[in-house]
Amino acid sequence: MYLVSLVAPRQLGSVLVGLTLAGLASPAAAQDAILEAAQQEFTVSCAVCHGVSGKGDGVLAPSLNVKPADLTVLSKNNGGEFPLFRVVQTIDGRAEIAAHGDRAMPVWGDRYTKGVSDAPVGSFRHEALVRSRILEVVYYIQTLQQK
Repeated sequence: MYLVSLVAPRQLGSVLVGLTLAGLASPAAAQDAILEAAQQEFTVSCAVCHGVSGKGDGVLAPSLNVKPADLTVLSKNNGGEFPLFRVVQTIDGRAEIAAHGDRAMPVWGDRYTKGVSDAPVGSFRHEALVRSRILEVVYYIQTLQQK
């Protein structure tokens, strides 16, 4: 269960401030918790195609029409800079990727909105949850980059 889905929107700001202050008290522990959540989200959402290591060698990769990208070389292939915005766009569906199929709706739209309250699509609560999950995946992909 994600924190954003457990907290009323008007209370979320106070909770986030509290978590930020707690993180300042123990930044290493907070960083470890964030990385663990990010790795778990990547494993559940991406590894089946991109592989646990992100090299495009997931168990479904051989059955796809287009080989999944090697996510470990995104920075290398972008002049040494991690293409943050492009990766976010790709995951949320704004960038068209042939292997991901029809992009009329984001590939992860249904998965990331499951379990969200019946709030309208444009609500803060819904958007915060979806964006936090996307950013978890992006953060983890950034840690996979070759040096």
